Parts: sequence; C-alpha cells; structure tokens
Amino acid sequence: MSCTTVFTNGRIILPDSICDGGWVAIHQDRIVAMGQAGDAWPKSDDSTIVDLAGAYLAPGFVDLHVHGGDGADFMDLTAAAFRTVCRAHARHGTTAICPTSCVAPHDECVQFLRLCQQFLGESTGGARVIGGHFYGPYFHAPAKGCHPSLGLRPPLESEFAEYLAFGTPTIVRATVAPELPNAEAFARACVAAGIGVNAGHSHATFAQMEAAIGWGTSHVDHLFCAMSDRARLRLSQAYPMRGGVLEATLYFDELTTEVIADGKHLSADLLRLAFKLKGADRLAIVTDSSRGLDMPDGEMLFGSPSCAEWFRKQDGVGVTLDGTALASSVVGMDDSVRTFHRLTGVLLPVVVRMASLTPARIVGMDSDIGSIAVGKRADFAVMNADLAVIRTIVGGIELTEFPKPIGEFGVELGHSPNGIR
Repeated sequence: MSCTTVFTNGRIILPDSICDGGWVAIHQDRIVAMGQAGDAWPKSDDSTIVDLAGAYLAPGFVDLHVHGGDGADFMDLTAAAFRTVCRAHARHGTTAICPTSCVAPHDECVQFLRLCQQFLGESTGGARVIGGHFYGPYFHAPAKGCHPSLGLRPPLESEFAEYLAFGTPTIVRATVAPELPNAEAFARACVAAGIGVNAGHSHATFAQMEAAIGWGTSHVDHLFCAMSDRARLRLSQAYPMRGGVLEATLYFDELTTEVIADGKHLSADLLRLAFKLKGADRLAIVTDSSRGLDMPDGEMLFGSPSCAEWFRKQDGVGVTLDGTALASSVVGMDDSVRTFHRLTGVLLPVVVRMASLTPARIVGMDSDIGSIAVGKRADFAVMNADLAVIRTIVGGIELTEFPKPIGEFGVELGHSPNGIR
C-alpha cells in the first residue's frame, strides 16, 4: 500500500463508540485522515479504495504477555521461532507484541533479550515486536505456576545488570515477586533504566505490595493467577486475616493489571469483578498464549531449551500433565475479545480498547498505537460480524500469508522438534 489507501463502508471501532459507515485513509504506515459516513474522503488518481462491506475495522491488538504459538515458543531462542509466533498472533489480529520470557538460566535470558533487540527493527511478516517482557526467573517458588523450578532465583545485581544493560525498548516490562530478597534493588534499577515494573508469581502481602508501589511497581501480571490472597496468606498466619497481591491490585489505583480472557482461566464473575473494580483504562486483556495456539491437542513443552516443562493442550486450554493446574492459554487475542465481550456484556468498543489502547498505554506507546486516530500507525484488525479476524494490516501492509510450522521447521504439523510430541 504505497499510495493513499482509503478503507470505506466499515464499522470503525473507536475507544468509546462505533462509527458506522465511516472511513479511514492511510498513507504508507500512518493514518492521515478519517471521517463519518457521508463525509468526502481523499481521492487522487493513485488512491486505492477498500470497501469493507460493513466489517469492523478495529485497531490492531497489543499483547503484553505472550509466550508462543503455531508450535513455537519465544524461549526456543531462534529467529525462526520469533517469526513463527509473531505470524501466528497476527492471524488473530495482534499487530504489536511483547515477546515474553520464562524461568531460564542466565545465558538463555540473555539470548532471549538479544533476539528481542534484533526483532525491534526486523520485519516478521506478522505482529511487530515492540519490546520484550522480561518475565522470570524472579518468581516466588510456591507461586511459580507451570514454570520450571530449575532456574528460579532472587535477583542479584551482578546478573540483572547485564539484562538491564539492553535498556528500553528492548525491555519494556520486567516482572519480579516483591517478597524476594533484593526485589527492591531490581525494581529501582528497572525504573532508572526506563523499564516498567510488574509484580507477578508472588505471595506478597498487601503491605509488601504497597511498598513495591513505592519502588516503582505499576502493573500486576494475570490477575487472580499465581498470586496470594487473604485465604492463601491465612495458611501461614491464623489471625488477623491479611490482604495479598490480589487485594492490593484491586485496591490501589496506581496499579494496572491484566486478565487472561480465554473463558478457562477465569469465570464470567471474576472477569466482571475485575472490570468493575479496575475499569477499562486499568485492565488489559492478554493472551498469555503458549506454543499450543493453532496446534492440535497433545503434549508440548513450555519454556526454555534447558528446563522446559511438559503440558497438555486439551479442552481449549493448556493444563499440567497431571491435570491439576492450568498451563497458559492456547488462544489468540480475537478469541479473548469475543470471550470477554460474551461473558461480561461489556460494550464491544470498550473490550477492544482493553486489547489495544490500554495495553499500549501500559507500555507508554499509546501516542503511536492502540487506537484509530490521525497520526497513529496504520495497524488494523478487520473482523466480521462474528468478531473473527478476516484481515490484518501492520504498518499499512496487509498480511496475506500465515505459514504453519511446516514452513519454519520443515516437519509435519504437530511433530515439531521444538517441543511437540
């Protein structure tokens, strides 16, 4: 789309409303004009007119917390894996993505960051990498979830100084459990480097979370999942009952958070509660998707080459092999938007905002991405009446090919050497 392209006859999803019959004009990778039905749009001899025929034109989704897709995991630590995951999520309307690491040895964490740095300026043919989410190894062991125990450790300055030397935007968010030794030093070092600090995989108390806010913590990973609450903390202290990460997240307006809206991790009542207490501007939708996205059911690996854990994709979600716990989602952002909308009844423009503008704001990029507005990047997800993505446009370029793992790994679907069995 090198000339001016005008998308017409669409249902343009704005942050708080839908503009029926509206149009959006782009030139190269930017939105240059937009209007309502009946307004004249820019016309020239080299203009391309795209009739959306009543389809929704949504801002491209922004995923802050995502591990894999199409049989690949970012922690496979190869360029092929990065491209595969980015293309897989673009199929589901995600145009900006934060590759998310997991618990791993130091050298593998460094290699993950090198790849994030490389892909900041490289075309993937899919979602654009906007910066890495450094996630793990600084988790509290009892709250590790499906992450491997091998590699869990508290932050040490001699180690994390090498990570933070990559700076921003190679790293845009970094997670730490606030109760760990030296968590404060890590959080303050992140803030000094311009990197946003998350609390996650933590059994911190309310008071520890309040202290963490003072260090610069501003976001909490996957609300309700792998975190302490009043009931869990009561196991270690009979009285008085104390709040944990959950209660602190809901209480403090300074904290934004996120939900996995696949309909498996959280019930409708929990999604409704999160929305009521945090609101659309403090609550993002994330996929937390694994390599199981768009793969057949079966067993596969979560995590890094040296210490990955096996899980099973079944019933539309990842579960541990013993079936007692969840192990990341296996859906894309379009599915998450549909599910949140269906389960909560929240208006579609608001739900889309939680999957686009709100996460863009959390990583400080809302002036450039996250909504349809003049001057912003031409990143779009075109959805039909059932909210299924039918076209994805990244930086003004429509993506037309979404290769499956056979194209990247040279093996049949479902038998990738990168962690499928």
